[in-house]
Order: sequence, then C-alpha cells, then structure tokens
Amino acid sequence: MYYTYVLKNPKGILYKGSTEHLGKRISQHNKNIFPGYTHGKGPWTLIYSETFNTRRGAEDRESFFKTGKGRTYLKTILNNSTSQTDSENRRQSAE
Repeated sequence: MYYTYVLKNPKGILYKGSTEHLGKRISQHNKNIFPGYTHGKGPWTLIYSETFNTRRGAEDRESFFKTGKGRTYLKTILNNSTSQTDSENRRQSAE
C-alpha cells in the first residue's frame, strides 16, 4: 500500500507528500532526517491521508494536492472535518 499524506505544524504550515511507510515517514520528518522543506519546522502532525494500491496513484494524488484545485479541495475537506469535530465536541460538552 502507498499513501498520500498531509502534515501540519504548529504554525499552520501544510506539507503534502507520498510514501509506502506512513508512520515511519512522519517519524522521519519529526526527527529532521530529511533536509529540505520540513527540516526544523516541526513537530508535524498527520491531518489527512489517502491509501493507494500503486506508487503512481499516490504520487499523482500528491501532485494534485500541490495544485490550486488540490489546495482548494484540501481546504474544503479539512474545514469539514474540523467542523464535524467541533460539533461532536459541543454535543459531548452538552451531555
């Protein structure tokens, strides 16, 4: 299985990537193993992922997320999941 993922740091910066080993890759980002965009900007938290049967599928989805339409799609998905979580929290608080 292959994964496309979105990470977020405390400053709200998003990072999009793809990998075959999701847990290991997130750990590597947080340990600053990779020089580049995520280095020294963590800690990173997984906020979204999708699973694919092929590396090509995951890489194509990562490329999509880095386009204008892909960023808009992610914003919609992430806002909806935040809204659902907020609603669930309000319901739990009311009980």
